[in-house]
Formats: sequence, C-alpha cells, structure tokens
Amino acid sequence: MSRVALIDYGSGNLHSCGRALVAAAGGAHDIQITARPEDLAAADRIVLPGVGHFADCAGALRAIPGLIDALEDAVLTRARPFLGICVGLQLMADLGLEDGETPGLGWIHGLVESLEPAPGLPVPHVGWNELALPAPHPVLAGLGPSPHAYFTHSYVFRPEDEAGVAAWCDYGAPFAAAVTRDNLFGTQFHPEKSQKVGLTILSNFLNWSP
Repeated sequence: MSRVALIDYGSGNLHSCGRALVAAAGGAHDIQITARPEDLAAADRIVLPGVGHFADCAGALRAIPGLIDALEDAVLTRARPFLGICVGLQLMADLGLEDGETPGLGWIHGLVESLEPAPGLPVPHVGWNELALPAPHPVLAGLGPSPHAYFTHSYVFRPEDEAGVAAWCDYGAPFAAAVTRDNLFGTQFHPEKSQKVGLTILSNFLNWSP
C-alpha cells in the first residue's frame, strides 16, 4: 500500500481533498494528512491543496519548519509524484502577483496573474467549465468526451512553456486548467469538487508512474 501525504498548512480545502482522495484510493493507498517533514520524506506521493490568496498560502507553507526542504527533496530529488490543486498548482510558479509579488517554489517557470476574461464575465470564475485536452496524459485518462470540472479562482498560472499545459479552459479567453512537468501535475480546478471527473483524475494520479 503506497503512502500519500496530503499537506496540512491551513488550506480550506484540506479535508474535502482528504475525503476525495480516500474515495479515489478505494483502500489501496494510505492517505495521511500531515505537516511533518518526516512524513513527506516517507511518502510515495504528495498532494498540496490550496484555496485563498497566493501570498497567504506561500507564507503558511514556508512558516512550517523544514517543510519546504522536505518537499523539495521528495519531489525534486527523489521524484515522488506530486499533485498541486488550485493554489497548490499556482505555488509551483516562479512568482505570484496577487497582493504584490510573492516568490513561488519555482518548479515550473511562469507567473500567477489575474484572470482576464471577456467583458461581462464575472471574476472570480466560479462553477463548471469544459476542459480541452491538447494531448493525452495519464492523469487525465478516461474522462470521456467534453469533460467538465469545477473552478473557483481569480488568478491563473501562465507557464513560460505552453507545451506543459495538460488541459486548457476557456473563460472568455483561454487559460491553463492543468499543468505538468516530469513528476509534477497541477490543476487550477478542484478535482475534489468535480464529481466523477475529479475522482477519475485523483485515481489516475494515485496510480501514475511518471
């Protein structure tokens, strides 16, 4: 049974992510909610949830002693599969521009900028929207035609290299709905709120061998 560390740094979607991961795991994976660096070191997979402001989430993550070092050792050095959800995706960027400039983890080059939809569309973008998949990816396999996922956000990750965009969404203008590189995968949408599509994505991640 593989060990999955769901990082507890005060994110509001922590427990909903935990419940969805347990449902997707079907008893085949041990889902552990933790903020302990030693648990990240022992984990086979790591999930970083996130809701709220980029600066607040980045500050909360960095405030836990040893957590960033353990996270980078597990994910970058030992290549454990990593899933970032919403702000958890955004934190992989170089820089977030919400509430000033805040450094991200710098794992995937790019910026987190404000969502700029067509005139008349409200911000934040809240609700269901369609995912467009430019190429097959194991984490997005088996979603069926025209898959829809649940979004709630005002900022988006603009990666430098659009070849790493695993899914697009259109909200008056296209933006990256999922981004990947090597053993990293992140979703701007919330799989834990996306019903069957979300559970399929979480199950795929739990069985992904990048």
